[in-house]
Amino acid sequence: MGVIRLITGWPGPSGFGSATTAEQVTAGIDAGDLTVVITGGASGIGLETSRVLALRGAHVIIAARNVEAANEAKQNILKSNEKAKIDVLQLDLSSLKSVKDFADNFIALNLPLNILINNAGIMFCPYQLSQDGIEMQFATNHIGHFYLTNLLLDKMKNTASSMGIQGRIVNLSSVAHLHTYEEGIKFDSINDKKSYSDKKAYGQSKLANILHANELSRRLEEEGVNITVNCVHPGLIMTNLMKHSLNLMRIMKFLTYLLWKNVPQGAATTCYVAMHPDLKGVSGKYFLDCSEWPASDFARNPTMAKKLWDFSNHLLDSALQRS
Repeated sequence: MGVIRLITGWPGPSGFGSATTAEQVTAGIDAGDLTVVITGGASGIGLETSRVLALRGAHVIIAARNVEAANEAKQNILKSNEKAKIDVLQLDLSSLKSVKDFADNFIALNLPLNILINNAGIMFCPYQLSQDGIEMQFATNHIGHFYLTNLLLDKMKNTASSMGIQGRIVNLSSVAHLHTYEEGIKFDSINDKKSYSDKKAYGQSKLANILHANELSRRLEEEGVNITVNCVHPGLIMTNLMKHSLNLMRIMKFLTYLLWKNVPQGAATTCYVAMHPDLKGVSGKYFLDCSEWPASDFARNPTMAKKLWDFSNHLLDSALQRS
């Protein structure tokens, strides 16, 4: 039924489907009081998410590695929406120093923070280590966002408490989380070059995004904090994320063209989970085509989620001590 809905665009339980666009899922929503940080918000579905949330009145902070490109994206948004509230701050998720600098710079702006969208990522890149000595896909897609979320969490808690508006954290994952290493997460050999697979390493990082969201959701609920945490699979969209495997993706798209989305459709689930009033109080879930969807057995394993949380903190502590 899920594949049929994907091909036909028929709506799911939410009333939206694979053919729904980001503008459609946010129609009628007034986000004028909200401040949003989105990583990778200057290109692809991140840019469309930035544009649509700004269209609904949100103050959008684009966190981007390439500030020049991000400022160009900001100007393009302003051309179609002169009232858009957009700011740009530099962020390189593969660098823990850059993540800390971004968080410090954002906090210095003395803005509230209602919504954090962990959107940026890299995909299928050749084996390499980050400057902090962590396998690059795991470092960028998971550890960078894990650290960023930790650094901004107190700001989000204070905002939710002072404004009385539920905060939302959205992690972008992928159906690729199903295609990971045999053990799910390679806790004992995260940097092993011999066993490295660019596809499985990507799947591992996307699995980590879901486990991170689930464990954070559990912890916030236990604390009684008014913040939800969810994950989304945006769908198959041809963007710059696929620059390391363009030929493979073109062949795949040719063979499975009915399953692919355009960028406005690809941003819909992110915008739905970040903004829609129907999701008030919904946390620790995985969404596809704007409807809740079962993730893998690994992704729903609370023991693995807790282990990843502790592993990530240990990895962070070790990297930060070396720097």
